[in-house]
Amino acid sequence: MAPINNTIVYPEDWAVKLQEMLDEPQFWKEICRVEYTDTRVLNNPYLTDPVVQTGQRGSPYSYSTFQETNDTITISTYKVVPVFIDRADLAQSRYSRIMELAERQGVLLNEAIEEAVFDAHGSFTDFGAGDISGGTVADTTTITVSTTNIDDIVRHIKRVIRVAAGQNLLDRNGGFVVWRAADFEILESFMMANGFVIADTTLRDGVRSGIRFGGLEHYCGSNALMAANHVLAGVKKTIHLGICKSTYGQIMVDDKDPASTSGVSVVSRVDYAVKAWVNVKPVILDINVA
Repeated sequence: MAPINNTIVYPEDWAVKLQEMLDEPQFWKEICRVEYTDTRVLNNPYLTDPVVQTGQRGSPYSYSTFQETNDTITISTYKVVPVFIDRADLAQSRYSRIMELAERQGVLLNEAIEEAVFDAHGSFTDFGAGDISGGTVADTTTITVSTTNIDDIVRHIKRVIRVAAGQNLLDRNGGFVVWRAADFEILESFMMANGFVIADTTLRDGVRSGIRFGGLEHYCGSNALMAANHVLAGVKKTIHLGICKSTYGQIMVDDKDPASTSGVSVVSRVDYAVKAWVNVKPVILDINVA
């Protein structure tokens, strides 16, 4: 009897391949405070400051009041990548091609998280044309990024953070900007034209997906993932990203003809929530760009 050669989807192999892609560096892992947890509701209570009083010797003082407010985030949204493989395709495809599907699931899940972070721009602090003219107006007027103002944008991002009393946080965590590809090209052009060391290094090596300039880390984000007319900047590790640890990176394999269809299903998902807490919102900036 001739040997029977079966092509099988091994959950362990699929999970390993998926995990390889999930472990790849991503901007959201660099800029967000990521918490892997099975807790549904995350709490971040904060206090209003009591009043500092001026007194005279021998005079009584009155007690100041304070208020505690609980800021919360609920991990209830999920992204899912369900893959169905026909039983005949499974038998006829090479094993390596099947594992490519696992790779793509990991890539797509990470991209979905990154897009969710960028899509939360409405909960961040606005930064627009008025902010680079010296004001602190949280402007929504769009900025046309150019080689003549990109350094102004970088300087004023740091000014806004300092005005918000975020200098210590900036010193500890570092700051960032995630540019669109066109803006990043302008930054590269500016760096080539200015500064002896910066110009020489940029001309020789170019600018990779991340570069340090003006005291901030600059990244080139995907135009497909970033919200239109918005660039993200601020202090690292201040955007809170909650991820359900029991679904992220885990897979469900059903090889018993799911939905009465002859084949195998492989499903990967991530449950997440993105939050700019009230006390750090002033140092997370939604840069409005034309």
